[in-house]
Amino acid sequence: MHLLTLLLSTLPPLALAHGNHGGGGEGGSQKPAVDPNANWMTRHMAEEHHITAFDPPSFFTLHDFDSSGHLDIPEILKLYGLFDPSNAHYTPAQRDAFARQILDLVDTNRDDLISKDEFLHFLLVEGKELPDLGTGPGHHGDDEYEYEIHHWEKYHDENTKLEDLTHPEDIEHFRKHEEMEREEEEREERERRAKEKGEVEGKGWVVEENIPGKFRRVDL
Repeated sequence: MHLLTLLLSTLPPLALAHGNHGGGGEGGSQKPAVDPNANWMTRHMAEEHHITAFDPPSFFTLHDFDSSGHLDIPEILKLYGLFDPSNAHYTPAQRDAFARQILDLVDTNRDDLISKDEFLHFLLVEGKELPDLGTGPGHHGDDEYEYEIHHWEKYHDENTKLEDLTHPEDIEHFRKHEEMEREEEEREERERRAKEKGEVEGKGWVVEENIPGKFRRVDL
């Protein structure tokens, strides 16, 4: 039995009641204090990156996720957390409308890209700021990052023991890890069976369960 499975099986029922966030590193969040009336960019940097001192060039570079020198539509959506599960209720059309709203403000040459020059002109010359779209602080890290920065750092620390990890966020985090481990074991088992059956092509194994249905051979 995996350690995570053992842990989950021994957690008390109380763990399912949100709000019981005592122990661990409670009150020790590393998130900088920020004025709730601060602009969205400042709140985003404080909540998502724990940064309070930044300038427009560094903000741009941090969110140029592919280091291409410009922000495209997916990067704008990622910046605003529109790929995060918390914003899964937005439709593709709504996401596109959000991106268009930002492009209309910053993309002066209308090529659907925000260059660094355009971004700096918008902030430093026009004296404007990226608006709050009402989509939250802009969660755009992976599961591990979001769990660490929004939960672990707030309620736990290096002295936290396994028996202290009883918050709903802890349980969900471990559940995802268990699911990933199980999927990996199932994949490895399929490949092992395929190898034993001699289903070999080239340097890898062809596993029927991994082939999309429309490409599978149908024996009539």
